[in-house]
Amino acid sequence: MPRGSAELTNARREEIISACERLYQTMSFKEITLKDIAGATSFTRTSIYNYFQTKEEIFLALMQKEYERWAEELDALAESDADMSAAAFSGALAHTLEKRSMLLKLLSMNHFDMEENSRPECLRDFKKAYGASIEAVRRCLVRFFPDMDAAAQRNFLYAFLPFLYGLYPYTTVSEKQRRAMAEAGVDFAYMTVYDMACNCVRALLESYE
Repeated sequence: MPRGSAELTNARREEIISACERLYQTMSFKEITLKDIAGATSFTRTSIYNYFQTKEEIFLALMQKEYERWAEELDALAESDADMSAAAFSGALAHTLEKRSMLLKLLSMNHFDMEENSRPECLRDFKKAYGASIEAVRRCLVRFFPDMDAAAQRNFLYAFLPFLYGLYPYTTVSEKQRRAMAEAGVDFAYMTVYDMACNCVRALLESYE
């Protein structure tokens, strides 16, 4: 770990994560190298190893940051004064996801390899942020659906959370993929993140309409 204050260390970590985030907007995980990430920061590739040992650790930190951002929005939703119907809540939850395209793109990756190539302490910090987002969704359920018991909350979460992993590939389709599906005779109907998420949540909350 480099010498200096905790503030400097955190600032440099954030610079690396932000550089990775910018690159990932136009490049794939496979294409991005530590050299690319270093080139988008103010220091060398060797210096990155003072903060992250692998590319996977940087991406895991980026996903942790995205989960933290999402949890903040969910907490704000849970603390809002207005009561919501199942339909209104479905729309509100869907709106939080349509803002998180980076999170959805990261969720579509191979998490097993990413987590296996990260140190235990990095994985622990990520899991804390992931767990906080789950609890934030649960707090929303408690706030807007007080009649929903613990088992029903768990069933909602176990259906909704895995659904998130497929949102990006289902709503972000390249022209090459469109042509291939047309040639294969696949009847694909394009839907936005908002529409797909809203429909899913509303279906899960059908009994609370």
